[in-house]
Amino acid sequence: MKETVLKKFEEIFGDTKDVNVYFAPGRVNMIGEHTDYNGGHVFPCALTIGTYAAVRKREDDKLRFYSMNFEKLGVIESTIVNIKPEEEADWTNYPKGVMWAFEKRGFKMTSGLDVVLYGNIPNGSGLSSSASLEVLTGYYLRDLFGFDVTNIDLALIGQYSENNFNGMNCGIMDQFASAMGKKDNAIFLNTADLSYEYAPLVLDGAKIVVTNSNVKHKLVDSEYNVRRSECEKALEELQTVIGINGLGDLSEEQFETYKTAIKDEVRVRRAKHAVYENQRTIRAVEALKNNDVALFGELMNASHVSLRDDYQVSCEEIDVLVEEAWKIPGVIGSRITGGGFGGCTVSIVKDEAVEEFKEKVGAAYKERVGKTADFYVVEIGDGPSKL
Repeated sequence: MKETVLKKFEEIFGDTKDVNVYFAPGRVNMIGEHTDYNGGHVFPCALTIGTYAAVRKREDDKLRFYSMNFEKLGVIESTIVNIKPEEEADWTNYPKGVMWAFEKRGFKMTSGLDVVLYGNIPNGSGLSSSASLEVLTGYYLRDLFGFDVTNIDLALIGQYSENNFNGMNCGIMDQFASAMGKKDNAIFLNTADLSYEYAPLVLDGAKIVVTNSNVKHKLVDSEYNVRRSECEKALEELQTVIGINGLGDLSEEQFETYKTAIKDEVRVRRAKHAVYENQRTIRAVEALKNNDVALFGELMNASHVSLRDDYQVSCEEIDVLVEEAWKIPGVIGSRITGGGFGGCTVSIVKDEAVEEFKEKVGAAYKERVGKTADFYVVEIGDGPSKL
């Protein structure tokens, strides 16, 4: 990969003198969906696929970006002076947002950059190509300009820029998983206070399979923001009867006791998902510590049902992938992962059933929705690095 981006850099910008190459991973979330902006727990892991950048400082204040994933857009130019979101900046609004967020913290770039990017995360798959790009940008800015920030800061800066520069009200999970990834471990993160622990995700005799529906409904960004405001409103209503800071503070019993404070049936279901999903995530990590992979799988399945029925962020294509996965005896658990309305499912599949899984789920998906699914047997990798 390093050679590939360097070769492209030379082709686009003339030579590779003083060029550095960096990588930041994508992520998959095993369980704990739509809990990260509700003060709950999440359980993501970094992947070995992600985004690569070849970067060189310039003598002036020009920014020149080129993506091997969007070659027809060519080189997109701007400047480090007065950085603001612009429609014509297209995908470069993500790295520019990070630069803007650094500036907000008092870290100023002293020169422009030439950047060539290549991502091997499938676009629109819900495996966090945007967070990977944000963390990557933060990582190379820190390295090139000596900014004094930690990897947790890189996650927070990435989230801040996506919320405030790109207008997507995401929680902290995606950026945290990318910035803090650790090989063969998932991250049990309490999003209320950013306390976390690494939990080994060593699945003896089983693999993590990500299935890409190759569908991304337009709903994902707008509905994501709607879900977030529904949960905020439900939280306000609950706070009139119980002293909590987030939905993640409630047990299932407490929720059932106080839910009548929520004055709208839809908001009750949204809040119920946030509360129950948080408790499922806590139990799932406990199950893993006890080597009870079967229980972990059951909790994954229950997570999907809740996301489908209470949170309503699934869609027909994803439901088909999950239903077909559940039919296969070697599947321990399967669920939607990511923001929803398309994207991917994540499944834990016994080694001997992986080929059958791909074959049968793929064929049924083709037959039932007329589309082709892609399958990735993924490996859990480390966080960002300079190559």
